Amino acid sequence: MKKRTWVFYTFITTFFWGIWGALIEIPEKAGFPATLGYCVWALTMIPCAAVALKMVGWKLNFDRKSILIGCSVGLLGALGQLILFKALESGPAYLVFPIVSLFPVITIVLSATILREQTSRKQWVGIGVALIAIPFLSYQSPNHNMHLGYDWLFLAIAVFLMWGIQAFAMKFGNESMSAESIFLYMTLSALTLTPLAFWMTDSTKVIHWGFKGPYLAAIIQIFNAIGALSLVYALRYGKSIVVVPITSLAPVLTIIISLVLYAVFPHYMVLIGMILAIMAIYILAE
Repeated sequence: MKKRTWVFYTFITTFFWGIWGALIEIPEKAGFPATLGYCVWALTMIPCAAVALKMVGWKLNFDRKSILIGCSVGLLGALGQLILFKALESGPAYLVFPIVSLFPVITIVLSATILREQTSRKQWVGIGVALIAIPFLSYQSPNHNMHLGYDWLFLAIAVFLMWGIQAFAMKFGNESMSAESIFLYMTLSALTLTPLAFWMTDSTKVIHWGFKGPYLAAIIQIFNAIGALSLVYALRYGKSIVVVPITSLAPVLTIIISLVLYAVFPHYMVLIGMILAIMAIYILAE
């Protein structure tokens, strides 16, 4: 029963994040910047947190340790997202995303050494295949006309570390507090950083405030919020060294949906990643 539970929540996260990834560019291309999209996402976390807390009778962990862990999880994830925006401003996506996408390595190392998580030899093979697949799935066509400095590299490494530690902290928190409390503190942390996201928004550009702006962004970002909530539950019941690599393969679904909606055939590097990802999912979830 426990295995079926973590598999269920893991695939809910992967499924919803895959849909979110395929649709998130629509409001951005319509003129609604990603920084404001972050603000909308933070707001969509509120109803998810309310539903989760209602299901457990509004019980919340108020002790100092729980607040510290919960807010750390939230700030690491939310601040990492804002730093990623800056990394993509100064560096190319085809270099930034492969670095950031390998954050499960940090989670696996921390969980295996500190939490002493163990798994079968077969699943270790699946983890290895997943880690190989992730940078392939994150492949972007190079832009050789772009002048590169080094700011983007330090920012990308910062996100890589922050997201890897965040997933570990999420699992660590589940050992002593409820998943619902973790998600509430994640929500509050995300909301706390919305003024920073507003400040980062380029006010010199025209912002689209119609349906394809904040309203469509809200519809799309709710997939992201539900996926985040499901991840907390997946890490309650499953091992982070298995759950995190699987959820990092959400781009497989994103690519498939994008192919259907936009008729964009993926690069052969991405196709290799998709094949490896399918193999990894099969091995890890078996």
